Amino acid sequence: MPDADILEPPSAQPARAAAAAPLTQSWWPADTSVELSDLTVGELLVARATAHPDRLALVATSHSGEQLRLTYADLLERSRRVASGLLEVAEPGEFVALWAPNVAEWPIVQYGAALAGVVLVALNPVLRGEELRYALDHSGAVALIHADTSRDYDLAAVVAEVAPTCPSVRTVVSLSDVDRLAGAPARESLPTVRQLDPVMLQYTSGTTGTPKGVLLHHRALVNNAMLTLESTGVAAGAVCVNPLPMFHTAACVISTLGPLWIGGTMVLLQQFTPAAALAAVRDEGATVHMAVPTVLGALLEAAKAGGEPAPHLDQVLVGAANVPRTMIEAVEEVFGASVHNLFGQTELAPVITCIRPGDTRSDQVSSVGRPLPQAEVKIVDPATGEVAPLGTSGEICARSYQQLIEYYRDPEATAAAVDADGWLHMGDLGAMDERGVLTLTGRLKELIIRGGENIAPGSVENVLVTHRAVLDAAVVGVPDDTWGEVVVAAVRLREALEDPQAELTAFCRERLAPYMVPVRFEVVTDYPMTASGKVQKFRLREQLQRQGD
Repeated sequence: MPDADILEPPSAQPARAAAAAPLTQSWWPADTSVELSDLTVGELLVARATAHPDRLALVATSHSGEQLRLTYADLLERSRRVASGLLEVAEPGEFVALWAPNVAEWPIVQYGAALAGVVLVALNPVLRGEELRYALDHSGAVALIHADTSRDYDLAAVVAEVAPTCPSVRTVVSLSDVDRLAGAPARESLPTVRQLDPVMLQYTSGTTGTPKGVLLHHRALVNNAMLTLESTGVAAGAVCVNPLPMFHTAACVISTLGPLWIGGTMVLLQQFTPAAALAAVRDEGATVHMAVPTVLGALLEAAKAGGEPAPHLDQVLVGAANVPRTMIEAVEEVFGASVHNLFGQTELAPVITCIRPGDTRSDQVSSVGRPLPQAEVKIVDPATGEVAPLGTSGEICARSYQQLIEYYRDPEATAAAVDADGWLHMGDLGAMDERGVLTLTGRLKELIIRGGENIAPGSVENVLVTHRAVLDAAVVGVPDDTWGEVVVAAVRLREALEDPQAELTAFCRERLAPYMVPVRFEVVTDYPMTASGKVQKFRLREQLQRQGD
């Protein structure tokens, strides 16, 4: 591994706490002691390729199935050619859509778009035809770059049907004909791109309904990647395995621009399987693994059943949902890794808090840590908007350099999410202690109101996952004629229970107020999930309601 002093980031020192004294209310002031970078995405790639041209930057499988190992010089050269090709079909500032799984071309097109000054529309490769049409029409994308297939899904056939009906789309390019974009020599000069220019349009994953287009700028992406990896203590030059879907910010920002910031290597998995992930860690000497809880759980089970010692990892960066204490402890035991829980959302590009090296044991297993530098965070009463007392659950709000420019073409949604003082209302519920440490308790729209009592689903879930047999839990409220709503839990079990209803009810009654105890427990094998690894509570609620009728 390269020496740790190979890079000269704006801040080589660990982030310092913003508040020297304990907080007196649930309001964390921004830590401005750590400077922000002024680089665009393209400039960051140029800087790394200039400093470390021969270092391995990307290990991935191409659309054609070729195994690629690109140095920083290779990656920049290919990205500049794609930028030149994009400028033949789009003007700076226009939108170009990318519809593909985790192939090597994804980050190359991402960098090419950034260098060209066009806005990349990141599309989920599982979209059905009408969903693709909506995204293309809503974004006004002038070009669509697509893979031919994703697993067994014929993307090319869908594109052939949908693209001709989209008025804005002028150009369609298959990755099997990528020479149309990357075949010509790179232009000697590319457009001037500013850090506050839009760089990416991300569609929200839809845990509560219809996706919205989140418009993000270069400043948000570069600095969020920088501050996340610096705050979690990832070593310069680290090899990082990325199994997450590239159309989501966890993958294309933290897992892509993060390794770029530290001059490291991204090992991009085309499709996550536990065997492929373990092999990548062993073969590439990876020390960092990116994950969501579902991925991490599958990796653990495979490592335990593998019949040989699990490979060592220094760190696992995991987000999208609370990570059970049992899973954190298992990762430490099996891989020897520290687990860094990350919390945020697409609108924040995406990370706002994280677990740091040296955080207390209690914080590591029960919280999402303190805010990143340069981020201001507060907890407010959802009804009054007043700042909540310490330790009191309320809506999490953030104000930071990293928040979205807007919900694209949706000023009403933007105004509803970002108030007059610039605070983004995240819709997540949490509580803050006097050190600024944040504990999640659920989603505002998922708040269960039983007979006038407010119940945060996360409070019930956090208790359930401490049961020896419960792998994970998802709690929702379902309509009830007497109480308005009652608490229902869906649980996945690691071991069978003779009578789950009786045993889990008794377990919860010992640990929760009576009104918070679920009236019904449904044992499930999986949940309806978003592609980013979050439980779609509105769909789960519908399922549980039907089962209870």
